[in-house]
Amino acid sequence: MADFNTESYMNGMDDAEKLVAENVSESADAPLTGDSETATSDTDAHSTSLRAQAQQSDGNVDASATRTDGTDDAYAESESKADTDTGAETLTPLGKAKAEAAEYLEALQRERAAFVNFRNRAAKEQDRHREHGIVDVLTALLPALDDIDRIRANSEMDDSFAAVASKIDKTFEKFGVEKFGEAGEAFDPTRHDAILRKPDTDVTEEKVDTVVEAGYRIGDRIIRAARVVVAVPQD
Repeated sequence: MADFNTESYMNGMDDAEKLVAENVSESADAPLTGDSETATSDTDAHSTSLRAQAQQSDGNVDASATRTDGTDDAYAESESKADTDTGAETLTPLGKAKAEAAEYLEALQRERAAFVNFRNRAAKEQDRHREHGIVDVLTALLPALDDIDRIRANSEMDDSFAAVASKIDKTFEKFGVEKFGEAGEAFDPTRHDAILRKPDTDVTEEKVDTVVEAGYRIGDRIIRAARVVVAVPQD
């Protein structure tokens, strides 16, 4: 049997592109018939269907992209949480001990700050109550202290009585009580209580002429203003 020559066979056949060109030319020259109109309509309907499918496909792609974005966010969050959990689980015993020590130290520092604040408040409360106690005792002894001052001003004390009066004065000084009010000092309405005013040609400003009862204070707090007679300039 003779061998089949493929090249000779292919050369003998008409060119496919040539055949297509001839068919197109014949179709263009031929008049439109009912079948061709039907084919044209089918082609238009097919094109419309393809466009609708393309639009639906675009919508599906957008929805899929949206779902994909949400899935990516959830996945990233889960991955972050997993990394945190993994980091805590992968700590060595020494690392866990250091972390616990840091937590205990922070708690201790907070408790220490709270204790310091409490101690400061307690100290202030204690000082305030102490001052109130001193004021109560001083107020109760004011009449006796006034009598001692009158005896000093108008008569001589014996040694024993003078020693007792001196001890009383030193005791109040120990607790921060200060006596004020002396004749000749400038009149100060915040420290002096003027019970009498008398004109005086020898003064150019208001001055204390006579101290009737001495004043007492603790720091800046006036316990009792000094009761005095004030000399005022004579017009």
